[in-house]
Amino acid sequence: MSDTTLVVGATGNVGSQVVRRLLEEGRPVRALSRTPEAADLPSGAELVRGDLTDPASLDNALTGADAVFLVWPGADTQHASAVAKLLASRRVVYLSSAGIDDSRPTQADPINQMHADVEQALEGGSTDCTFLRCTSFAASLLEWGDQIREGVVREAFGQASRPLLHERDIADVAVRVLLDGTHRGERLFLSGPEPLTQVEQVRIIGEALGTPVRFEEVPLDDMRAHMREEGWAEADIEGMLTAYAAMSETEPPVWDTVERITGRTPRNLTRWVRDYEDSFR
Repeated sequence: MSDTTLVVGATGNVGSQVVRRLLEEGRPVRALSRTPEAADLPSGAELVRGDLTDPASLDNALTGADAVFLVWPGADTQHASAVAKLLASRRVVYLSSAGIDDSRPTQADPINQMHADVEQALEGGSTDCTFLRCTSFAASLLEWGDQIREGVVREAFGQASRPLLHERDIADVAVRVLLDGTHRGERLFLSGPEPLTQVEQVRIIGEALGTPVRFEEVPLDDMRAHMREEGWAEADIEGMLTAYAAMSETEPPVWDTVERITGRTPRNLTRWVRDYEDSFR
């Protein structure tokens, strides 16, 4: 094999940053996409077509690749075992979730269940895995774009607290682990530098943009109704609201993993807003 790294999920918020960082390190990168002709990635990346829902489509993408950065594309994990078998002889770094509760056979919400299922499949198919168990991404705040422009963010659980991660910090850790060959068989917990409530997140966004923005608490029943209108299943609605209720009651942990592996402190939310300022204008 060569020293090529295959990035699965290469056009997403994290995968695209992993592609960029590997290229900056001078490493050959192959980027998997269902629609490579539409992929907006740096020059130098080799674009290949493939889809995790069709494991056979990965054969060409994996030829000559000795390492894989893996992002699972959705809650459906029926092909996870088949994909894991294809990856068995390769170094795999998987983008997972810090919300997984290893003491539970079934996770409290579909997102963490998906990540737990993929981790289990990878462990069954390859011993050379590292799982990046990440807290929530700052990129999730892009969903507030329209509300930020209107000057009011309306959500339930204003006191729900999360140490939001800049996706570039995730990419920096992933690339170091891939290139250094360290932390094999480990679960690395990654977080942003500090927990911030949703009220604080809105305030920081407004300050970084120089725009007045306020948070408005929405009644729980109104939030449920809004999620139903957006097509959420009832079980998923309750799982998500339960998770946010827990975030309101307990301050989440902060880990020093980003600093230990990269040698610098994680980027804060103000830095993230400035990096994505155009998305809120």
